[in-house]
Amino acid sequence: MNIMDFNVKKFAADAGTFLSRAVQFTEEKLGQAEKTELDAHLENLLSKAECTKIWTEKIMKQTEVLLQPNPNARIEEFVYEKLDRKAPSRVNNPELLGQYMIDAGTEFGPGTAYGNALIKCGETQKRIGTADRELIQTSALNFLTPLRNFIEGDYKTIAKERKLLQNKRLDLDAAKTRLKKAKAAETRASSEQELRITQSEFDRQAEITRLLLEGISSTHAHHLRCLNDFVEAQMTYYAQCYQYMLDLQKQLGSFPSSYQCNNNQTSVVPVPSASSNVLGSSAMTSSGLVMTSPSNLIDLKEGSGSRKARVLYDYDAANSSELSLLADEVITVFSVVGMDSDWLMGERGNQKGRVPITYLELLN
Repeated sequence: MNIMDFNVKKFAADAGTFLSRAVQFTEEKLGQAEKTELDAHLENLLSKAECTKIWTEKIMKQTEVLLQPNPNARIEEFVYEKLDRKAPSRVNNPELLGQYMIDAGTEFGPGTAYGNALIKCGETQKRIGTADRELIQTSALNFLTPLRNFIEGDYKTIAKERKLLQNKRLDLDAAKTRLKKAKAAETRASSEQELRITQSEFDRQAEITRLLLEGISSTHAHHLRCLNDFVEAQMTYYAQCYQYMLDLQKQLGSFPSSYQCNNNQTSVVPVPSASSNVLGSSAMTSSGLVMTSPSNLIDLKEGSGSRKARVLYDYDAANSSELSLLADEVITVFSVVGMDSDWLMGERGNQKGRVPITYLELLN
């Protein structure tokens, strides 16, 4: 027998098997043929596997949306993943906002209250952006990848064996149908032999499928560990963001505590501060922002004496007429006639220079 004859016979046999299964399947749907039911345990395992697959896909896709809300970016990352190439690094939204704030603050002047506040906020936004990037990387590795491996690996194997089991069942039921229709003794003997073979193949495939499906419990246990990793990554991320914002709020504690809303209704927003006598005085009526001068600052401006003040956060002198400051150090401050209302003279040992009042807190 040459190869061509063998291929022709194999094709004919496969075509006959396919036709037999199609006829059996159609007759079952029309209620004209009996169907071998799977045992209850196997049916439950199949249902559990299908349920696991459906919900794993939904959780995986929604997690991807949570970590990367931009659909175009998700598509790009998917393409690079399929091409087995690393996606180019892109600036995320908090990092971009942070850079804009820093650039604006630098242009307005780091020695001004608004410029310095913008720089501080920008630096915090960039830290949040870095934390966000770490959350995405950790979650993708420890949570999304295992879920995707199940969908694209284990479940595909289960689906393949399940389909094979379905085909073996159709072969078995088709053999049963042919045995019922067999009249002649010779035909009946042949049909009985075929039934024994198809029954054996069906039982063997059912056992293989059952063993695979019982692994779903192990899959759930593995996904539970991955879920714990995901929660831990989120907890770390939110804790970092909270700490960053808490630090920023403390740094901005000397800035305005009340503002004028856009709808011309005055709202008072308390800003936690290390002390209630933070130095500061300016009015920004064009933007609706109002700051009132504490009485101790007025006394200091009108008098000729000096006071001790604590530095709230670092300040780099812009020129030789200013004094650089370090957070939490204590310096002596006093007013000079004709000096801008936003500045005082600061003195530390033999060093003397102008210091911005928004960086200081008067001490008793």
